[in-house]
Amino acid sequence: MASLDIQGVTKCFGATQVLHGIDLAVQDGEMVVIVGASGCGKSTLLRIVAGLETPTSGAVLIEGQDVTPLEPADRDIAMVFQTYALYPHMSVFDNMAYGLKIRRLPKAEIAARVQEAAELLSIGHLLERKPRQLSGGQRQRVAMGRAIVRHPKLFLFDEPLSNLDARLRVQMRAEIRRLQKRLAVTSLFVTHDQVEAMTLGDRLVVMHEGRAAQVGTPMEVWSRPADTYVASFIGSPAMNLLPASLAEGGAAARLADGTVWRFADGARPGGEGREVIVGIRPEHLVPNGAEGLALAVELAEPLGSETVVHGRLADGTALTARVPGAVVADSLRVAPEAAALHVFDAATGRRLDPA
Repeated sequence: MASLDIQGVTKCFGATQVLHGIDLAVQDGEMVVIVGASGCGKSTLLRIVAGLETPTSGAVLIEGQDVTPLEPADRDIAMVFQTYALYPHMSVFDNMAYGLKIRRLPKAEIAARVQEAAELLSIGHLLERKPRQLSGGQRQRVAMGRAIVRHPKLFLFDEPLSNLDARLRVQMRAEIRRLQKRLAVTSLFVTHDQVEAMTLGDRLVVMHEGRAAQVGTPMEVWSRPADTYVASFIGSPAMNLLPASLAEGGAAARLADGTVWRFADGARPGGEGREVIVGIRPEHLVPNGAEGLALAVELAEPLGSETVVHGRLADGTALTARVPGAVVADSLRVAPEAAALHVFDAATGRRLDPA
């Protein structure tokens, strides 16, 4: 096991700066997931940790040692890629053993390590097969096994589940988390899928335009997003964000149509008249017969015990609600749970906490 420290890392490609001073400390045995939209810099950051890219400034430390000038082979890390990168002419055993053979480990130790990893991954019966004879999930297990046998200080995962179908993604997600906990290897996992991020990580790093918009546990990021980007990115369906102004001395928000939403317990995130963005997650909009906002239903997505309803308010504002049971009407009224309201500054997008 090893700790990982990323200190003030920046990266420029020509005149384009893609990373802006990333700082991150990953503890021994911790799984940290870097999540963000395409082009936010998450894979570039992972490649810098791996030694495949050189930072413009800053440093990468593993177990307190500055490894920034070291080649990838000298960092004692293992990387699992989106593409499995298996040698097609080699058997599963030889693919998993290849790195150990390069290091000239004794044959008996190589065989023992490969067998141990194969048993962990339930692929012991596949060791004589070639990659073309395997399913996508089996190939991903082989790629993970190749990393495990090295007993590295650090695991790096670069969107390893992107090529799998939905059912296999769920299965492999659970498998990766189980293995990471069992092996207690410090790990960085990059994904654009916020469901993967929420279920896999001890902590999340939400990247936006080359910066760490928020670092925290999955529930911290979900329940107290630092800004409107994090609020809209984490959660499915995404949080509703509505322009408003503070009213009643800052104890409520007045929406564009004049509707007033009062905050819970007298919370006052700002003064009267301040322009804000009010956030409410779809699951926190409660059907409310005579009161609440009138929502014209455009699309209802039945999910069995609940329905995701996409609609518009009278002024054309889009709104999504997640309500119990089936929805067959072409309109319904919804009101927010006061304790679940989020408030952000309209100018900066940053979270405003109640005073």
